Amino acid sequence: MKCLRRTAATALLGFALALGIAQPPAGAEPETPPTAAATAPAPAAAEFNVRDYGAVGNGSTNDTAAINKAITAANTAGGGIVRFPSGTYESKKTIRMKSNVTLQLDAGSTISGNGADTYDPPEPNQWDDYQDYGHSHFHNAMIYGDNLSNIGFTGSGVIDGDGALITGNPKPGEADKIISLTRCKNLTLSGITLREGGHFAALINNCDNVVSDRLTIDTAMDRDGWNIISTTNVEIANAHLEANDDALAFKSDYALGAKLNNGHVTVTDSYLSARCCNALMFGSETCGDFTDYRFERITIKGSDKSGLGLVSMDGAKISDVHYKDITMTDVRSPIMQKVGTRKRCGNNPGVGSISNITYTNIKANGTTPSFSPTLWGESGSGRIHNITFTNVDITVPGGNGTMSTNPPSNDPKDYNPKAIGTRPAYGWYIRGADNVRFTDSEVRFAANDGRPAVIADNSTGIRFDRFTAQRGSNSPSDLLFQTVNGYCVAGSANTNGGALRISQTGSSQNCGGGPSPTRYEAENATYSTGSTVDSDHTGYSGTGFVNTPNTVGAYVEWTVNASEAGTADLVIAYANGTTTSRPLDIAVNGVTVAAASPFAGTGAWTTWRTVTVPVALKAGANTVRATATTANGAPNLDCLDGPA
Repeated sequence: MKCLRRTAATALLGFALALGIAQPPAGAEPETPPTAAATAPAPAAAEFNVRDYGAVGNGSTNDTAAINKAITAANTAGGGIVRFPSGTYESKKTIRMKSNVTLQLDAGSTISGNGADTYDPPEPNQWDDYQDYGHSHFHNAMIYGDNLSNIGFTGSGVIDGDGALITGNPKPGEADKIISLTRCKNLTLSGITLREGGHFAALINNCDNVVSDRLTIDTAMDRDGWNIISTTNVEIANAHLEANDDALAFKSDYALGAKLNNGHVTVTDSYLSARCCNALMFGSETCGDFTDYRFERITIKGSDKSGLGLVSMDGAKISDVHYKDITMTDVRSPIMQKVGTRKRCGNNPGVGSISNITYTNIKANGTTPSFSPTLWGESGSGRIHNITFTNVDITVPGGNGTMSTNPPSNDPKDYNPKAIGTRPAYGWYIRGADNVRFTDSEVRFAANDGRPAVIADNSTGIRFDRFTAQRGSNSPSDLLFQTVNGYCVAGSANTNGGALRISQTGSSQNCGGGPSPTRYEAENATYSTGSTVDSDHTGYSGTGFVNTPNTVGAYVEWTVNASEAGTADLVIAYANGTTTSRPLDIAVNGVTVAAASPFAGTGAWTTWRTVTVPVALKAGANTVRATATTANGAPNLDCLDGPA
């Protein structure tokens, strides 16, 4: 899938270069030898200045006709750039996009909406009943296009609804979205700002090959930011999206009369904020299946529903979704997974499922009133399975007293976190889920809470490795397993270093499940002169950990055995009670394979985390050395897990 995604991006970049609207990425290597033909600059794309077609740009004259003339001219010429010089271009009617056309908004340029109620009327849609009105109709927009290819919106200017777009169901002549695209291929949406978008700043449905870099959306006083519906092969980077409703939502509805697939998506280095609703969301419209999503290095600030929401309400199978390096603050529900039975989709949908989801390096704090992070599956095929949490630290507001540990109420046709009543656990509430694993993760509260940290109910294979939980003064237990077949708690503790209190009803314990990795304790390894084996910080594995001197070159070296040559993940457990990273060079058999690998602060010397390093090993014995690269030395090193 990575090759497919890279091919899509390369194709789009080639299109953008041909039109003269993009530069090659920094450090990019040529794909062919540097011959004269290969290095010759691409011919400049034809440019069509909207002022040459009658646009005035004075903020009051209706420039729609001139803009559409320029678009038609560019399309007729085989493609080109429709350029908007600095100015405000009032658009009282719908701008109709065409293939092979890029709108380039120069600095200081704005396309402005207008409340004259003269936009294109909504088209009839026989599939209206399967999704909200705004999802069902596309023509009633500031900018509309259908069945297009090679289109773009670039530059540094603004497209502004200017208070004229509708957040509810529009009347004839009213528009409820800025950009509305259906059945598009090769779309670039980069650099510009979309402001005051009505119901949607941007809505795309059944598109393929979408690239976005440095897109800004401000709909904090309106509704949704960007809805990406039934779309494949998407790359989004450096987005800044602030919405009132959903900021960035991936959906699949029945507006085009078909159940369509979704997937092969990456979103990186972005900022999201949602006032009333969800920051980064799957659903609620979930007809077609979703697979292969990567979300990395994302900051979320504010969300009145879910920070990371993932629901299957209409029969979709959602799988292979991976969240990494994400920070969330002031979120009502930090993480929410739910399978529901709304079934608002054609073709007689069944019950969906959620599977193979990972969360790595996630930090979140909640806001009051809060909804505990939740996994809620349905019976039968609608269960949630194969979910892993690694270095996931969540702080919730807390402040509740003790309560019944019976399952809370649930509306299976409502995706909102509040559709499940107050969870009987302040931290994680897990129901109808199988094969869920927490590693090096923790949950805390801001105010004393009388509920258990975790309750798992009607589930199978729930495991906690090196899990830390804060204990409320009146809580009956820390971890409660109710009708759980095969739970395991290993190397875990409360925040004071004591053992977790585990209770169970109708449950069985099972810490097996396949070959375990081989553990190599640091205290049994070779280490640099001046290092000591200490045991004064709880939570370590084995008999202690290695504390190296604070010098460059301090090291620990393990001998790792492999039954056969091949690649393997080496997992190094450490603690760093400072706020400064203590990077290590990782060398295998004398060759550095990971230079200055960061070993970030863990918040306390009793908080242990892991760093995973993929390496190539030879059959037999291999030396693995971790060497400090700064005068701070190495973090406290506990152990290394190698191949089984």
